[in-house]
Parts: sequence; C-alpha cells; structure tokens
Amino acid sequence: MAAMQYKLEGNRLFSQKKYEEAIKQYSKAINKNGSTAVFYTNRALCNLKLQRWKEVISDCKLALDHDAQSVKGHFFIGQSDVELDRFDDAIVHLTKAHELAKQQKLNFGDDIAATLRSARKKKWEKAERERIREEIELQTYLNDLINKDKKRELEERRKLEEDASKDDEDEVGKKFEKRKEELNSLFAQIDERRKKRDVPDYLCGKISFEIMKDPVITPSGITYDRKDIEEHLQRVGHFDPVTRHELKLTQLIPNLAMKEAISHFVEDNGWVEDY
Repeated sequence: MAAMQYKLEGNRLFSQKKYEEAIKQYSKAINKNGSTAVFYTNRALCNLKLQRWKEVISDCKLALDHDAQSVKGHFFIGQSDVELDRFDDAIVHLTKAHELAKQQKLNFGDDIAATLRSARKKKWEKAERERIREEIELQTYLNDLINKDKKRELEERRKLEEDASKDDEDEVGKKFEKRKEELNSLFAQIDERRKKRDVPDYLCGKISFEIMKDPVITPSGITYDRKDIEEHLQRVGHFDPVTRHELKLTQLIPNLAMKEAISHFVEDNGWVEDY
C-alpha cells in the first residue's frame, strides 16, 4: 500500500474513534514517507485523544521539522503543554498557531483562540496560587518573629526585675497581641482584595476571550471586541460567530454601556494589565 492509502485508512479508523488502530496506520504511512507533516499531526491527534501529551509533542515537532507553517503542529503542542502545566510554552505555540491560521485563512471555529485564552488564564491562576502560598509563608514567619520578640522581652524583664509581677507579663502579652492583630488584619485585607482578582466573563470578548477594548454589539445582541469581529467577518465569513445569523460590518454598533463598565473595572483594578 502507498503512504496515502495508509493515511486514508487511519482517517477511517479515527472517525470510528479507534485511535490505537489509527495510530498504527499513520505509523505505516510515516514509514513509507517520513517527510509528510500531516502524517505526524494525524498521529498526534490520536495521541491527543488518548491524552498522551508527550507523544503529541514529539510527533508535532517532527511535523514542524517538515512544515514550519503547520497550524495543527503548533496547536496540538500548545494543547499538550497546557495539560502539562507548561503555560509559557503553550502560549508561544498557541499564539503562533493563531497567527498562522489567520495568514492561511483557516477556520478553526475559534478553538485556537479559546485554548490560548485558557492557557493565559491557567498561567495567571498558577501565579496567583504561588503568590498566595508566599503570602501565607510570610504571614507565618512574621507571626513567629512577634512571638519570639514577646518571649525575649519577658525574659529580659524577669532578669531586670526578679519579682516581675503578673501585671508586667500581661502588659507585655497585650502589647504583642496587638501587634499580631494589626499584622493579621493587614493580611486579611490583602486576602479580601485577592478574592476579587478575576476578570468577569462578560467583560471579555467572545472570540479572543481577552478583556475588550472597543466593544460593539450586533443585531443579535452579542457583544464583541471590534478588532476581533471585524477580523472574523473578513477572514471567515459574514455571519455572527455565535448565532450564525448574517452579519455585515455596517451593522456593528458601539456598546457604550459595556465600554464604560470596562473602563471603571480597569480603573479600579490596576492588576488587569498583568492578567
């Protein structure tokens, strides 16, 4: 059999969700012709379905060796890197896949943009978890220092005043308890602000999933970022990507209420620049 016949058989098995058998056929195609990128990305997609992330990455790198412009090669690597918590690498590959898809005018149903948004959000959440852990460690460390200072002052008083009274000990205890209360109150305030460190979904575009800069509304009542919806209309087709209703550029109307809401949110949450 020719390499293309093995590929077609692999495609048939893939459509039946027989991923292991499909992998064997794609491997035979690769043995016949190892310079065709699509054979590797097809096998990678089977491994993606089987959640074999490292195998996906290995196949996609081979595909990119033969075709550096392979959208699927970058896309599948990005998806696997997300699953492996390698968010920086994922963002690089997904961004490249997104750019190549636009250049080649390919329609991936905005799956790439959605996965890119997910990678960025997960990277943010991971950084937030790390920041919270560090804050807890700092809070514990500072409380320990206060306890040590309290112990040291009590010992010094006992040395200076052999008949140090219980009132003296209570005075020292109250002083250091007040310090701890002030410290823990400060961390409680930080914790309360931290709970709000998330961008509400309604402020994000339906295509890029980024916080919108120039929101516009369609006749269907869906709000998009102007840049994203204009690009969709030019690249994919003249229809609303959510409702699939016909849509023309002239039908887009600025969503002033949404723009004001976004403006207020950004003003009140300076951390959005890092989101």
